[in-house]
Amino acid sequence: MANQHRGEISAVLGHRPFVLCLTLGALAELEDSFAVVDLGCLAKRFESGALSARDLLRIIGCGIRGGGTAMSDDEIAALPVQNGLQGYIDIATQLLSATFGAVGAEAPPRSNPPGPQNP
Repeated sequence: MANQHRGEISAVLGHRPFVLCLTLGALAELEDSFAVVDLGCLAKRFESGALSARDLLRIIGCGIRGGGTAMSDDEIAALPVQNGLQGYIDIATQLLSATFGAVGAEAPPRSNPPGPQNP
């Protein structure tokens, strides 16, 4: 089950549930894939909204690997998603929002979990 406080999301690919997370290692892999020098440039790249099918595959693949499942991009590319292309876009958007915050809008305030209760 995904923990949104750790930037995780849940997604179903190929009729199989996955937890996706852009860990520090996954973000480094994306920096390398997109040939950017830092996280700020990576975030700007995603904010542009111009993503190719290969970009979606890289984002989702890094998220799956960051979530703990060892799969190649080729294996991930073969997994169908409900709603086709829009489904892939939705997964990538949710993952990027979980990692970088709401894109193009003010992020909603996060609530902290309640502290310990005294008996």
